[in-house]
Amino acid sequence: MSVPVARRPGYRGDEPRLEEAMSAQPDHAPAPPPAPAPTAAAQLRAQIRADRRAPSWLPAFEQDWSRALQDAQHSYSLAPLHDVVRTWQARLAAAPAVDAFVASGYDDSDGVALEDVLGPRR
Repeated sequence: MSVPVARRPGYRGDEPRLEEAMSAQPDHAPAPPPAPAPTAAAQLRAQIRADRRAPSWLPAFEQDWSRALQDAQHSYSLAPLHDVVRTWQARLAAAPAVDAFVASGYDDSDGVALEDVLGPRR
Protein backbone atom coordinates (compact mmCIF):
# COMPACT_ATOMS: atom_id res chain seq x y z
CA MET A 1 0.00 0.00 0.00
CA SER A 2 1.40 3.36 -0.96
CA VAL A 3 0.66 6.52 0.92
CA PRO A 4 1.17 10.00 -0.59
CA VAL A 5 3.51 12.17 1.45
CA ALA A 6 3.56 15.97 1.37
CA ARG A 7 6.67 18.10 0.74
CA ARG A 8 9.83 17.09 2.44
CA PRO A 9 13.18 18.74 2.41
CA GLY A 10 15.38 17.43 -0.36
CA TYR A 11 12.54 16.72 -2.77
CA ARG A 12 11.71 18.86 -5.76
CA GLY A 13 8.88 21.32 -5.51
CA ASP A 14 5.41 20.19 -4.69
CA GLU A 15 5.68 16.71 -6.17
CA PRO A 16 4.09 14.21 -3.83
CA ARG A 17 6.19 11.11 -3.16
CA LEU A 18 4.81 7.65 -2.55
CA GLU A 19 6.26 5.69 0.33
CA GLU A 20 5.88 1.99 0.85
CA ALA A 21 3.92 0.98 3.93
CA MET A 22 5.91 -0.86 6.57
CA SER A 23 5.36 -4.56 7.01
CA ALA A 24 5.89 -6.75 10.05
CA GLN A 25 7.01 -9.59 7.78
CA PRO A 26 10.75 -10.21 7.47
CA ASP A 27 12.26 -9.65 4.03
CA HIS A 28 14.30 -12.82 4.30
CA ALA A 29 13.68 -16.36 5.42
CA PRO A 30 16.16 -18.27 7.56
CA ALA A 31 18.37 -20.59 5.59
CA PRO A 32 17.24 -24.20 5.75
CA PRO A 33 19.69 -26.73 7.11
CA PRO A 34 21.96 -28.22 4.46
CA ALA A 35 20.70 -31.35 2.76
CA PRO A 36 22.28 -34.59 3.92
CA ALA A 37 24.68 -36.33 1.58
CA PRO A 38 23.06 -38.65 -0.97
CA THR A 39 24.70 -41.63 0.72
CA ALA A 40 23.65 -40.62 4.26
CA ALA A 41 20.78 -43.13 4.48
CA ALA A 42 23.02 -46.03 3.45
CA GLN A 43 25.68 -44.93 5.95
CA LEU A 44 23.06 -44.70 8.69
CA ARG A 45 21.76 -48.16 7.87
CA ALA A 46 25.31 -49.55 8.16
CA GLN A 47 25.85 -47.76 11.49
CA ILE A 48 22.55 -49.09 12.84
CA ARG A 49 23.42 -52.63 11.75
CA ALA A 50 26.72 -52.38 13.65
CA ASP A 51 25.03 -51.11 16.83
CA ARG A 52 23.92 -53.45 19.61
CA ARG A 53 20.40 -52.02 19.26
CA ALA A 54 20.14 -53.22 15.64
CA PRO A 55 17.35 -55.76 16.29
CA SER A 56 14.96 -52.99 17.36
CA TRP A 57 16.42 -49.95 15.60
CA LEU A 58 16.82 -51.36 12.10
CA PRO A 59 13.12 -52.19 11.65
CA ALA A 60 12.21 -48.77 13.09
CA PHE A 61 14.57 -47.02 10.67
CA GLU A 62 13.23 -49.05 7.73
CA GLN A 63 9.66 -48.15 8.69
CA ASP A 64 10.49 -44.43 9.02
CA TRP A 65 12.37 -44.52 5.71
CA SER A 66 9.56 -46.25 3.80
CA ARG A 67 7.00 -43.81 5.21
CA ALA A 68 9.22 -40.88 4.20
CA LEU A 69 9.60 -42.34 0.70
CA GLN A 70 5.83 -42.46 0.33
CA ASP A 71 5.50 -38.90 1.59
CA ALA A 72 8.22 -37.75 -0.81
CA GLN A 73 6.47 -39.40 -3.75
CA HIS A 74 3.21 -37.63 -2.94
CA SER A 75 4.73 -34.24 -2.18
CA TYR A 76 7.51 -34.23 -4.80
CA SER A 77 9.84 -33.08 -2.02
CA LEU A 78 12.92 -34.68 -0.50
CA ALA A 79 12.25 -32.98 2.84
CA PRO A 80 10.65 -36.06 4.47
CA LEU A 81 13.71 -38.15 3.60
CA HIS A 82 16.05 -35.47 4.91
CA ASP A 83 14.06 -35.30 8.15
CA VAL A 84 14.41 -39.06 8.69
CA VAL A 85 18.16 -38.90 8.06
CA ARG A 86 18.63 -35.97 10.46
CA THR A 87 16.48 -37.62 13.16
CA TRP A 88 18.39 -40.89 13.01
CA GLN A 89 21.75 -39.12 12.89
CA ALA A 90 20.76 -37.35 16.10
CA ARG A 91 19.66 -40.62 17.70
CA LEU A 92 22.92 -42.33 16.85
CA ALA A 93 24.92 -39.34 18.06
CA ALA A 94 23.01 -39.29 21.38
CA ALA A 95 23.22 -43.05 22.00
CA PRO A 96 26.61 -42.97 23.82
CA ALA A 97 25.37 -40.24 26.18
CA VAL A 98 22.21 -42.24 26.90
CA ASP A 99 24.27 -45.37 27.54
CA ALA A 100 26.52 -43.43 29.91
CA PHE A 101 23.51 -42.06 31.79
CA VAL A 102 21.94 -45.49 32.14
CA ALA A 103 25.25 -47.05 33.21
CA SER A 104 25.83 -44.34 35.82
CA GLY A 105 22.92 -45.53 37.90
CA TYR A 106 21.23 -42.14 38.19
CA ASP A 107 17.65 -42.37 39.31
CA ASP A 108 15.38 -41.35 36.47
CA SER A 109 12.15 -42.58 38.04
CA ASP A 110 10.87 -38.99 38.37
CA GLY A 111 10.87 -38.59 34.59
CA VAL A 112 7.87 -38.51 32.32
CA ALA A 113 7.25 -41.23 29.76
CA LEU A 114 7.85 -39.95 26.23
CA GLU A 115 4.52 -41.43 25.10
CA ASP A 116 2.76 -39.21 27.66
CA VAL A 117 4.36 -36.13 26.13
CA LEU A 118 4.29 -36.97 22.42
CA GLY A 119 1.44 -39.47 22.26
CA PRO A 120 1.63 -43.01 20.93
CA ARG A 121 3.94 -43.70 18.01
CA ARG A 122 2.16 -44.20 14.71
